[in-house]
Amino acid sequence: MSIVLDAMGSDTHPDPELLAAIKATHRFQEEIILVGNEPVILPKITAMNKDELPIRVVHAPYVVEMDEKAVESARQKPENSMAVGMQLVANGEARAFVTAGNTGGALFNAITTFRRIKGISRPALTTTLPTKTGRCAFLDTGANADCRPDFLLEFATMGSVYAKCVLGIENPRVGLLSNGEEDGKGNELVRQAHKLIRASRINFSGNVEPKDVYAGKVDVLVADGFSGNIFLKTSEAVGKFILSNLREQITASITRKLGYLLVKPAFTPLRKMMDPAEVGAAMLLGVNGYVFIGHGGSDDAALVNAIKLARLAVDNNLLDVLKESILEHNQG
Repeated sequence: MSIVLDAMGSDTHPDPELLAAIKATHRFQEEIILVGNEPVILPKITAMNKDELPIRVVHAPYVVEMDEKAVESARQKPENSMAVGMQLVANGEARAFVTAGNTGGALFNAITTFRRIKGISRPALTTTLPTKTGRCAFLDTGANADCRPDFLLEFATMGSVYAKCVLGIENPRVGLLSNGEEDGKGNELVRQAHKLIRASRINFSGNVEPKDVYAGKVDVLVADGFSGNIFLKTSEAVGKFILSNLREQITASITRKLGYLLVKPAFTPLRKMMDPAEVGAAMLLGVNGYVFIGHGGSDDAALVNAIKLARLAVDNNLLDVLKESILEHNQG
């Protein structure tokens, strides 16, 4: 079964997407369907695809641009690349949809095409963070700026399933992002959500501060989309700042350059661990389909990793496990 890649998603589309399609088909031996402006895509991919790899192009005449109002644009352009690509998945022609396009447009098209899973009020963007002990599933990272306490309970349920299916953690520890570890800490949303999650069947570790997350004390981090997005962007910015500063300091003198050659093997895995492109995309949990949304600045390597993540989620039947968990939660 195929993976659909939105060829018009990234900031510099379609070149990163076309390179990713070539590399992904080589690596995974699976058909990639490129969706977008066929007159632009087809000549390029035909010239690139010297080995006649299983890459197919499906025409979509419109794009939800990054600077457009997502919902309004998607409604005015129903044949946009996201809508066409997701419909291929809904029709059973492909397993999952990957895009580096407008997040709001992807969210609107996903809900319109797949609908929400029964028992889920709001879908949530889910990614992973590097920690001292491995990786931590993190949601919501931007789909819902305003949340109710019961939304965070749903996020905790979905995050637990994600950590089990994608990260391979049998009984994930769930933490609630707060400004302190004590039960009474946080704003009203966090305090009320804390009570709901504590009363559920979830393996709840309580409130956690950012330092606890990176120390590896939880396997799932739950937050509202506003706080989660700021946390994620701050973490990425700090990571880039540290690496950039190290690079400047290392190249400041010949002695430091020589010293760097000795410790270079230690820096390579560190840089890889801190690179968001290694994750590739965030999965939109809560819709009845596999949708993955990457950064607008994604390059071909990031998009290949997004496709890898999509395949992993599908192969582990994440949606089926999620539906069963939500049903159990609602019955309990």
